[in-house]
Amino acid sequence: MSRTTPPRPVDVSAVLPQLAPLARTATRLHPRPGSPSPYDSSVGGPLLWPAAEPWPYCEGPHEPDGVNPAVSPADVRRRRRIQAAAAGQPGLGPEELVSDEQLRTDRPWPDGPVAMLPVAQLYVRDVPLPVVPEGADLLQVLWCPFDHLPEPRPRTALFWRSAATVTEVLTAPPQSAAVQSEDYVPEPCLLDPEQVTEYPHPMELSTQLRARLDDWATWQSAGAAPDSSYELAPGEFYLDELSLAPGWKTGGWSRWGLTDPVPRLCAVCDAELTPLLTIASDEWDASTGSWIPYEDQAAAASTAPAHSLAHRPTMITVGSGYSLQIHVCPVSSDHPHKELIQ
Repeated sequence: MSRTTPPRPVDVSAVLPQLAPLARTATRLHPRPGSPSPYDSSVGGPLLWPAAEPWPYCEGPHEPDGVNPAVSPADVRRRRRIQAAAAGQPGLGPEELVSDEQLRTDRPWPDGPVAMLPVAQLYVRDVPLPVVPEGADLLQVLWCPFDHLPEPRPRTALFWRSAATVTEVLTAPPQSAAVQSEDYVPEPCLLDPEQVTEYPHPMELSTQLRARLDDWATWQSAGAAPDSSYELAPGEFYLDELSLAPGWKTGGWSRWGLTDPVPRLCAVCDAELTPLLTIASDEWDASTGSWIPYEDQAAAASTAPAHSLAHRPTMITVGSGYSLQIHVCPVSSDHPHKELIQ
């Protein structure tokens, strides 16, 4: 099923022509639960990984956080199937009727390298990417399912490759015996990529432009008719409904809010880094409902248990519901990438 984002309530570049040169294309990935193969673009699916190439491991450190017990990825997935069945979804077999308590058994905290988990596989034929190294047509993203400092977050690894060079696929990649949190185990999802136009976060705009965004008269004169809830904070109308698409996406602009904007420069060549991939906790929330695709609006409005996680199809939660944004150097894919939690 393709997904279609409703048009924005107003053409903001017509209201504020200064924004027109700042427009960027982002590709919303719209991950939804499915059964991807190594030949599909996916979130949390199997990778087109060469059988002869070593699987990536994270060397650590993996220190117990004193809060989260380590859990088995296999148990995480079994619990999800049981919970889905309890919510009225099919797929529960008699052999899976084990108690939730049994599947919450703590696993030993790892004392050595940890096999990284597949997070995303993006074929350029399916998903436009803002940066693609010469000769590559496939991006694979993995992460270590344990927090790493200085900012607690999974550590990511990027692999670019030519799909045609993979003649024998690794069918049984190593599995981590434990993860720090079930929130770091992505549910296998297929993608429905869709391109949208984005504009910068307000904190990346000039003082003059921000003043216009914060003026209720700006939107009244444009005939935008924003909800009256925005009258006390008109700038939120731009932030929520006109600037940045929520959810998983490639390209576009960086989201801020947890911190003010910070420089994102390559550690090797000082080039300004490009937003490559946003790994989101939610596809939408209470403030970004206007971005819900037409095809998901019934599920989003439903109170049925089966639709309670319609906004979180990948089952990933970053931090307390934030996004992890990966930025890459446009000069060379060999230069280190940066991660940003917002």
